[in-house]
Amino acid sequence: MNRGRRGGGSVVGGAGRRTGEGRRAGGTVLGSRPAYTVRLLGGARSGPDAPVAGRVVPWLRVAAAYAWRLILLGIVVYGVFTVLGRFQLVAVALFLALVVTSVLRPLADLLNRVLPRPLSVAVALVGSLLLVLGLLALVGNAVAGQSATLANEFRGGVHRIEVWLQHPPFRLSLGRLSDLQRQVTNYITTHRSSLLSSAVSQLGRVVEVITGGALALFASVFFIHSGERMWSWARDQLVPSRARPAWDRAGRAAWRTFAGYTRGIIIVAATNAVLVGIALLVLRVPLALPLMLLEFFAAFVPLVGSPVALGVATIVALAGRGPLTAVAVLVLIVVIGQIEGHVLHPLVMSWAVRLHPLVVAVSVIAGSIVAGVIGAVVAVPFISVVWSVLRALRAVPP
Repeated sequence: MNRGRRGGGSVVGGAGRRTGEGRRAGGTVLGSRPAYTVRLLGGARSGPDAPVAGRVVPWLRVAAAYAWRLILLGIVVYGVFTVLGRFQLVAVALFLALVVTSVLRPLADLLNRVLPRPLSVAVALVGSLLLVLGLLALVGNAVAGQSATLANEFRGGVHRIEVWLQHPPFRLSLGRLSDLQRQVTNYITTHRSSLLSSAVSQLGRVVEVITGGALALFASVFFIHSGERMWSWARDQLVPSRARPAWDRAGRAAWRTFAGYTRGIIIVAATNAVLVGIALLVLRVPLALPLMLLEFFAAFVPLVGSPVALGVATIVALAGRGPLTAVAVLVLIVVIGQIEGHVLHPLVMSWAVRLHPLVVAVSVIAGSIVAGVIGAVVAVPFISVVWSVLRALRAVPP
């Protein structure tokens, strides 16, 4: 009996060994489906014994896999921008509403501690609107009060520019300057009808701007009052239950990045405007307050807006105060650019997604090509939000 048991055990052990050997040799287990081999067309093999012409380089295979995904992503982005281009007014109004919400939401939450929610939203919106209108009225009164003085200064400035152009390195004669003035006058006289038609068309643009502003203000009321409930309702109606945690994570990351970028760029723009205003007042450049306001709004276009606004200030300084003041404003452009790039952005924008300067430059140029000034303004926050969403979705949830 013991021999039989030992014999049976050896049989079982032998069968187990044969089974293991069979699994190692052919990869087939008793009772399983037979393995089928797939032959490549033309008899090519993809293993290590395959000929060189039949192999696929690993990095080429990875590049091809990423290439078609990037092509698909490009098609989706192009479609999104095409749809937004068709509804540009609505898209810009909603973007402005999100900007207003990101700025006034903390103020409304603070007022909500002592006031009801609707009243706190109304106080925040009406107070900020009155502040903006008061600032515009102050600038308008300053320009209107100095209109006569500014006219005299600009007439003298134009004469100084003519005298300056007659000296090296330009050496333009009086006849050449008279020809240039005559050409400008003839152009205005010849194209008077087209200029008037373009001015009339700009009136339609003004109506669109007013309509977009009203829509942005109307939407910001609901975003500030109950933005979370609107997001929860849209998520529950459009997203399957299993995908809702990922959407919540992406939504929180997107809003945190957008709000941080918006508040940061407002702080940077206000700081630039204050520095420019102080410098222009010290240099006694005309139209200091309007140029200060122009610098504030131009700073919303990264890397490009501030130099353009200060270039306008340089032209005004050249016409109003002369070449030396214009050179001083040019030096101001360099100094403020260094302060903005090396001090303000690293300190203020630290809570938002920090992008490489090359990415910012490419984004601004691409946005301006697609949608002009609006695209240049929207490009950097859009890229920042997309990058933060990708990081949030790629991270492992806790």
